[in-house]
Amino acid sequence: MNYLWCSKPIMKSFLCFIGVVFCFNQALANSTPDQSSTVGLIYHHVATDTPPSTSVSPETFREHMAYIKKHFTVLPLQEAINKIKKGIALPPQSLVITFDDGYRNILENAHPILKEYGFSYTIFINPDRIGVEPAQLTWEEVRQMEREGVLFANHTIGHLHLLDKQPKETDSAWLDRVWRHVEQAQETLEQQVSYAPKYLAYPFGEYNALLAEKVLNEGYVGFAQHSGGISALSDFAALPRFPSAGIYANMRSLETKMKSLAMPVVASTPIDPELSERHNVTLSFTINSQDVRLSQVQCFYRGKPIDSRIDALTVSARVPDTLPEGRSRVNCTAPSNLHKGRFYWYSQPFFVAREDGTYPD
Repeated sequence: MNYLWCSKPIMKSFLCFIGVVFCFNQALANSTPDQSSTVGLIYHHVATDTPPSTSVSPETFREHMAYIKKHFTVLPLQEAINKIKKGIALPPQSLVITFDDGYRNILENAHPILKEYGFSYTIFINPDRIGVEPAQLTWEEVRQMEREGVLFANHTIGHLHLLDKQPKETDSAWLDRVWRHVEQAQETLEQQVSYAPKYLAYPFGEYNALLAEKVLNEGYVGFAQHSGGISALSDFAALPRFPSAGIYANMRSLETKMKSLAMPVVASTPIDPELSERHNVTLSFTINSQDVRLSQVQCFYRGKPIDSRIDALTVSARVPDTLPEGRSRVNCTAPSNLHKGRFYWYSQPFFVAREDGTYPD
């Protein structure tokens, strides 16, 4: 620290006050939420002839990567997860890049751009589809990409809806059945690539409390498809990732999401995202940070604001409509006091089965 000498007592006191303020602000900056939080992006297709809802054109993908190169630090997924778990500071404005499903257009259209920018990334694949379906990578291509730094991880063996229930199937029988899809995929990955971490991305982002508990008990980290930042307070059975394709590929809105901070949630309800009751659903969560400007919290359902209530450090928001069958979610954001123009972000997914116990695509 540099000290200033002042001959006049008043000036000296003033400068000392400024020094205290400066040091206080520096202390805040040295322990910012920005360094304990990262953001995950999820892509599927990088092409123009694939389903629009899960696709981004190569030109738009390059635009995303160019922006990221200028403003962010891209971390390997494993490095980000390990540092967050150990409480090691991350670079300011960091993020991780992931893909689901293992399509060949990732190799053809995304991989060259990612190599050009020097970005690490992860692909979650379904081993039963690799080298079988024409649009999928082959195992030879997978191994070549791995040699070039790509991490491959578990997306279950065949991309089924894990929450689908068979007639009269008990919870225990269901969990045993779907877990075999996870184990078979992991075993195949470990045979085909040199390293396969115990990371699991849920097909369609669907999971429930029983499956999440199993994921953690078996030593996995789970990845879902709802949005938000990732921090030590996140649920490591279902880490969020921001969808970055289709209607979510717009750079203007994606920029805000890339800069988001993980909402420091210490408790929330409902505990189980799979719901049997579709009416009068209320999300409630409690935070533990004074940096979240809760007076300006906003919650959204299907892109529209919904009423929220604040009680001390707890936010409650009621879904105004009956939840549809399939997937839906509530997103809540609040500005950061310390990081101007950046928002804390929390997302709660909801999953509702059809009457026959299955889920729509």
